[in-house]
Amino acid sequence: MTSPTDLTFRELFRVFWRIGILSFGGPAAQIAVMHKELVDDRPWLSEEAFLRALSFCMLLPGPEAMQLATYAGWRLKGVPGGLLAGALFVLPGACVIAALVAVYAQFGEVPGVQAAFLGVKATVIAIVIQALTRLAKKTLHGWQGILLAGLAFVGIYALKLPFPMLILLAGLWGAFSVRPADHIRIETDTRASASLRQSLRTLSLWVPLWLAPLFALSAMGATFLADLGWFFAKLAVVTFGGAYAVLAYMSQTVVAHHGWISTGQMIDALGLAETTPGPLILVTQFVAMLAGQLAAGPGLAIAAGLIALWATFVPCFLWIFLAAPYLESLTNHPRIGAALKSITAAVTGVILNLSLWFSINVLFDQTVLWQTGPLALELPVLASANPSAIIMAAFAVPIVLSGRVRLELVLIAMALAGLTLHIL
Repeated sequence: MTSPTDLTFRELFRVFWRIGILSFGGPAAQIAVMHKELVDDRPWLSEEAFLRALSFCMLLPGPEAMQLATYAGWRLKGVPGGLLAGALFVLPGACVIAALVAVYAQFGEVPGVQAAFLGVKATVIAIVIQALTRLAKKTLHGWQGILLAGLAFVGIYALKLPFPMLILLAGLWGAFSVRPADHIRIETDTRASASLRQSLRTLSLWVPLWLAPLFALSAMGATFLADLGWFFAKLAVVTFGGAYAVLAYMSQTVVAHHGWISTGQMIDALGLAETTPGPLILVTQFVAMLAGQLAAGPGLAIAAGLIALWATFVPCFLWIFLAAPYLESLTNHPRIGAALKSITAAVTGVILNLSLWFSINVLFDQTVLWQTGPLALELPVLASANPSAIIMAAFAVPIVLSGRVRLELVLIAMALAGLTLHIL
């Protein structure tokens, strides 16, 4: 078993490539895969370090799972390791998205592919259940953690409170409820320290790297590509709490304001993006490529997809490389450490909400919003139950929870089952 001290880039590539191709199912499943690979199966990260990093990444704009992978790579092999880990988390899904756009643009609908991915999504339900169980066991210690997770779930699911507000409230709870005598200093990593000069150097490198192509497109008069790039760059700054927090805003802008794609195409983009590995925010690539295809064909589609990926994910590296060196020293502060611990508990409730939302939308074809007073609950329409999804989920859950079959084999088998049921 390789330790971090003698870790090679070849092994780092192998592990994070595996994480990238298995990162189906949104943050809960993705975090579970990373935890298994980096904490359970290898002594690369401690339990404490993994959970602190998860809490920290939830505070940053952008996809938290991708940033967690970037942080892990940075922690293990510095900036090159962070670049490798983050890129490998995104690239498999980006390749799948590009292929789906090509098929979608040619045929309009892909029922066979959607049927196969229904089997994958049914399996993801099991992965999410496993992830929640593991995360809850490791983070919900005592009544305060359970209460925070429960309040976070109710707040985001039933009250529709903004995710940043829930995280802020959980952090304040932890910060002002800690007693100095309860705090135990955590041994820090020697890599995890930074100076003002290093921070300024990071900013001076990554901000121009991120924005220079967008300024160049504007200067060249490439209006379509420039508008795409600047919109997705702005989206990258406000995407707190993952893609779900900004999907409504994105849909309104790309459909109603710019008219790049239609409402139906936006819904298809979201559905297909949910079935690919990698972060759901890859839907930006799908939207950009489809808009480029409709505007001027495959050449503009490829250029638009690359611009969307650049504008969306380069800032993720900026946030991590700028903030990660301060993580260990910050978490050694009693109040900050307690705040991050409370945030971790609240994150469990947030992931439960995402898991419930995902399960409802996989097992049922329609939902209804039930409102009374401040409560607004998204409930399934029972008559719209999808028998194929329910059958496949019923098979996938015990298989995945048993841990006796490799995850990728389960995913392939269930994808074939979905396609078979569709043909029958």
